[in-house]
Amino acid sequence: MRTARKRFRSRAAAALTALTLPLAALIGLASPAEAATSATATYAKSSDWGTGFGAGWTIKNTGTTALSSWTVEWDYPSGTSVTSAWDADVTSSGTHWTAKNKSYNGAIAPGASVSFGFNGAGSGSPSGCKLNGGSCDGSSTPPGDTPPSAPGTPTASNVTDTGVSLSWSAATDDKGIKNYDVYRGSAKIATVTGTTYADSGLTKGTTYTYSVTARDTADQTGPSSGSVTVTTTGGGGGPGPGPGGDKVRLGYFTDWGIYQRNYQVKNIVTSGSASKLTHINYAFGNVTNGQCAIGDAYADYQKTYDASSSVDGTADTWDQPVAGNINQLRELKKKYPNIKILWSFGGWTWSGGFGAAAANPTAFANSCYSLVKDPRWADVFDGIDIDWEYPNACGLSCDTSGATALTNVLSALRAKFGSSALVTAAVTADGSTGGKMDAADYAGAAAYVDWYNVMTYDFFGAWDAKGPTAPHSPLTSYNGIPIAGFNTDAAISKFIGKGVPASKLNLGIGFYGRGWTGVTQDAPGGTATGPAPGTYEQGIEDYKVLKTACPVTGTIAGTAYAHCGSNWWSYDTPATIGGKMTYVKNQGLRGAFFWEFSGDTSNGELISAIDSGLK
Repeated sequence: MRTARKRFRSRAAAALTALTLPLAALIGLASPAEAATSATATYAKSSDWGTGFGAGWTIKNTGTTALSSWTVEWDYPSGTSVTSAWDADVTSSGTHWTAKNKSYNGAIAPGASVSFGFNGAGSGSPSGCKLNGGSCDGSSTPPGDTPPSAPGTPTASNVTDTGVSLSWSAATDDKGIKNYDVYRGSAKIATVTGTTYADSGLTKGTTYTYSVTARDTADQTGPSSGSVTVTTTGGGGGPGPGPGGDKVRLGYFTDWGIYQRNYQVKNIVTSGSASKLTHINYAFGNVTNGQCAIGDAYADYQKTYDASSSVDGTADTWDQPVAGNINQLRELKKKYPNIKILWSFGGWTWSGGFGAAAANPTAFANSCYSLVKDPRWADVFDGIDIDWEYPNACGLSCDTSGATALTNVLSALRAKFGSSALVTAAVTADGSTGGKMDAADYAGAAAYVDWYNVMTYDFFGAWDAKGPTAPHSPLTSYNGIPIAGFNTDAAISKFIGKGVPASKLNLGIGFYGRGWTGVTQDAPGGTATGPAPGTYEQGIEDYKVLKTACPVTGTIAGTAYAHCGSNWWSYDTPATIGGKMTYVKNQGLRGAFFWEFSGDTSNGELISAIDSGLK
């Protein structure tokens, strides 16, 4: 059998952030009653990965009457730009940038504030800030006083299983320092008046990244300090050192891949990939009647292998209690004991069963434990992965379990499997406003998982048969992207902003391309007549085929695209994977994963790119 992978079927409403519309169409003039003498605007960076950053402005009504709208203007130096934004309409004219409130956040009561955020490229800082035509610091003329300097890079001490102490050297400012904002990853976790902070409630054996920004007496924030990375002691069910350090390198092995694709567990060895992995997700177990269930009994534990097809070179016998993929995975673990294996349940086709599971999480967790830890293969599996597409949102079918359902299910699984087993989940990468990520409490559920596998692929594809053509796995936004928030950086930034630690996020790589036919335009954004032909399914093809059948003709937003004849494809290559692995390291993410083994070349060149990129 074949189980289809996930797709982004839903589409955002027409009110998407547009960075290319004329200024006159989007910018209104402030009335005298809304002059900047009654409000302030402060700027803060939330993250910085070298070639780009996350940032935002906070508008505070310091007056005695309500504001009905706001417009913030600033200048960036050449080479610095906004690439995607949320909670404001952001436009530009040269190096001058303007942000105007959305319909839902223009009104600000006295003493209240609103914020909007964005991702940017480059490294420059804003200047010449204006709020509703006046100064952003509430005085009569722009640009206001000088923001504070960057504090010193924090140093860490007293590192334990669950806490760390931080200290840093003071920032300077012409009007004095008021306080400091402390960031864990991109999430602000505290505001303190001194130059020390003790963080607590952390997860043992987990890596965290900290930075600090200063705020002056006019509430202006300055540039971020350097960052310090800290790994708590302990570890439990974590990944262990693995090859090339502690970054996760995880691949999905599909039970149905042994049939038409003829990709066997032994291929993981012969391709040279086994030595470059830390984890394998075996996909998929079924979710039905509120329980975990076998997905394909023949593939899972009944199919016998001859000596030439077996990992250990020994033929299976007809009467052995466990054969199939599970026994081959057992043999793989004997040869490569560093690899941990999780049984993944759900997937695109079987996610409809999670609704019943969420109705009784304890019963579901008990059934999963009984299956994963069945005495016949308890030595094979190190934990469980849940691939729910999507909690309280629509995938192949629509789920209405509620925002807390994912938290309840993962909490029950953690309670049943205990702290020594791995509990993980594959999650949406829909970073759009009001999208799938906003439908469930991913931050609350994160407390119960070792990590999330963020499915940062399939953003765009030929289910939109007429296009526009777009890369299915963009790392960042770009001018003309069909849907704001549908890119890797937006997804990662939004998870971190919601409070999910960066150290619990794995970035996803698709070992395949998505494509259209009837395309005449080389660059993304062209029209099409339908999906391009594929070996197993229209509109999708393995990397190992595309690398020679339709070689790369360009790159955009950190991934590649190819135009050959009338067909247009997008896919990742070793070079673009290298760039994405740099992003993983710069963001302090847990690691990377891929879908799935059989799309790679016979010598595992994509897995090699992940491995080398994370060292």
